[in-house]
Amino acid sequence: MSKTTKYYPSRRNFMKAAAASLSVPMILPKSVFGANDKINLAWVGFNNQGWGDLRSCAHGNNVVALCDVNDQVMAKGAGQFKEAKKYRDFRKMLDEMGDKIDAVGVGTPDHNHFSITYRALSMGKHVFVEKPLVHSLWECRTLRKLAAEKGVVTQMGNQGHAFEGARLVKEWYEAGLIGEVKEVITWTDRPAGGWGFPGHPAGGFKEYAAAQDTPAHLDWDLWLGPTTKDIKHNNTYMGRQGSWRPWWDFGCGGLGDIGCHTIDTPYWAMGLGTPESVEVEMQHDANSIYTPNGSVVSYNFPARGKQPPVNLKWYEGPSRPKAPEGYDGKIHGGGGLIMVGSKGGIMHGGMRPNSPFLYPKAKWDEYKGNPDKRVPKTLERVKGIHGDWVNCIRTDKKACSDFSYSAPLTEVILLGTLAIRTGKPVQWDSENLKIKGNPEAAALIKPEARKGWRAEELG
Repeated sequence: MSKTTKYYPSRRNFMKAAAASLSVPMILPKSVFGANDKINLAWVGFNNQGWGDLRSCAHGNNVVALCDVNDQVMAKGAGQFKEAKKYRDFRKMLDEMGDKIDAVGVGTPDHNHFSITYRALSMGKHVFVEKPLVHSLWECRTLRKLAAEKGVVTQMGNQGHAFEGARLVKEWYEAGLIGEVKEVITWTDRPAGGWGFPGHPAGGFKEYAAAQDTPAHLDWDLWLGPTTKDIKHNNTYMGRQGSWRPWWDFGCGGLGDIGCHTIDTPYWAMGLGTPESVEVEMQHDANSIYTPNGSVVSYNFPARGKQPPVNLKWYEGPSRPKAPEGYDGKIHGGGGLIMVGSKGGIMHGGMRPNSPFLYPKAKWDEYKGNPDKRVPKTLERVKGIHGDWVNCIRTDKKACSDFSYSAPLTEVILLGTLAIRTGKPVQWDSENLKIKGNPEAAALIKPEARKGWRAEELG
């Protein structure tokens, strides 16, 4: 790969640049994409969740390039998107196809999100990235800044943020239906169970999987991406359920997988911002390479104006919270959210806010039975996380989970993973991007990347 990265402007950025260069002002619409214009998409990584993302965003648009390090996965994409050019290395794809691409989707394992996204943003492309946005705190800050500089449309794939339920929760909270909230409870069955965590030992694996021959259809070196460790190929990492998630070098454990969904709703509804500190209770010893079961993470958020400080707790399977005082419903096994207010509370079961409700039950029954007293719908509704991104590219608007929002949310998630990885509390100096009192966690703020994958080589 060349050390000098070429800049390929998208159609929209090209038109803006052209307008700026003319001595006579050029009147342009908000976007060069009309309602019926097709966006030229490229997608990197489209197995499992990435396949659903690709197909959703491809509807009504052109898929001009596909990239995956696994030829068997590529065969699936090639069968549906026959006109798309096929690549193993995203850097080569963007170098060769840059001027033909408007937007890039990223559906790889977590550890590769940053490199691909940074490269695409540097070239002025709109970007959709699966959650969690990145793998480290420094990567969060870097992508947020770069996206703002480039003025492109970005989106993280935390689908629940586009749900009706998330908007209802925020509207109910802002209307004061549950009063003051000082406590939030969130939980999941991961990593003790659920998709992405098959055969999970309670304390985690203590060593990397033994080396296996790399099959011809897989480029293992590209799959490793920026990883500096000499980790040998093993099918354990490549399982049907995305079995890379529990391994800290590749994924962000149960919190990184589901926290971007479940914590998202109260974080957005209450405008929680940045936690001052994160504490952790461990059922098992901290594990530097693999997430253990049963951790309980406690985030301490400061007061926001007249709103009091908030303690948000995250329970990982099999740890599960007790029902707070006044809650008269069930604690769903797979996961859920409870916002504990001074006048009752809000609950939803599952990882995303599909069907939120008020509690106690009498409060909910009264609310449902009085349509004329319901809280007005003040927030804009969107048609799904994918449709919102595509629509915002066409209309030059900010997407609902764009990087100005999803990067700070991801920082919250990653601070919790650092507490679990080290088994120690984290004192967070957000302004200076520093962690106090936990040198092991501080060393992971900006992990080293190997040659060819560093930001200065990609931009």
